[in-house]
Amino acid sequence: MIGLCQYSNNGLIEMKMNFDINSNDNSLFVTSQCNNRCLMCAQPPLNRDDIDSFWNKNIKLIDNAPNGLTNIGITGGEPTLLQEKLIHLVEYIKLRYPDSLIHILTNGRAFSDIRYTMKFKEISNLLFGIPLHSDFSIDHDTITQVKGSYTETMKGLYNLASIGADIELRIVINKMNYQRLPQLSEFIWKNLPFVAYISFMGLEDTGYSIKNHNKVWIDPIDYQKELEKAVVNLAEWKLDVSIFNIPICLLKPSLYKFAKKSISDWKVCYIDACSKCSKKHECCGLFSTSKIQSPSIKPI
Repeated sequence: MIGLCQYSNNGLIEMKMNFDINSNDNSLFVTSQCNNRCLMCAQPPLNRDDIDSFWNKNIKLIDNAPNGLTNIGITGGEPTLLQEKLIHLVEYIKLRYPDSLIHILTNGRAFSDIRYTMKFKEISNLLFGIPLHSDFSIDHDTITQVKGSYTETMKGLYNLASIGADIELRIVINKMNYQRLPQLSEFIWKNLPFVAYISFMGLEDTGYSIKNHNKVWIDPIDYQKELEKAVVNLAEWKLDVSIFNIPICLLKPSLYKFAKKSISDWKVCYIDACSKCSKKHECCGLFSTSKIQSPSIKPI
């Protein structure tokens, strides 16, 4: 792992200074700040000036990283709060790893500024992972707790598309948005057909989702009808759709082929029932960080 953060017992962020070339999660953590306050955020933002300190650590990590890394993530907090420094960081990575895929996890709001967006135009092999919580602006803004965030994110998506950027649209499924998943799929097909990937993601029950448990938690078994409709819709419309972070045993059989082994290797776990499951080698497993797990986990 590269620069992945954890919360210590005193609530401060610590960076793991080791990495594993075989890891499925090599990410640079660039700030704990964020301009959204998503109700289910697994890594609640901190209001502190930490960009420079993380910058210095990440530059050292890049300098000392091994050859052969093909995928590097940039995450936070909100990476675009680095402003110009984010571009410099991407360019620095490209000097060391010119052919690597850089996956930037961002809320996309900064790209509502076309001038900022254009600065990424000539950088190859970038993938922007951007969450869209609903097709309905009020729902999206309620989840982010920032009025106007939907409009900025949507404008950011269109601006990124205008420069030919690869976009992964991320939908974190929760109690507040699951009922509109079918409508969201139609919205994506009609209004965002340019996205490269669409990822429906199970909720990690940690961070703000514990505080807001009654608002956001829903057992994945309880939204299978809506998820199936949304995923099948998008697949039939020839869009690249996947399911992340939901154990296969909680999915309808029609959705098995869309499930990815997605949970980061440093926080995945399997319970006793999983040892008897024929799908374990294909399954994402469970978040070891989640306070609650579905009681419906069972071997297939």
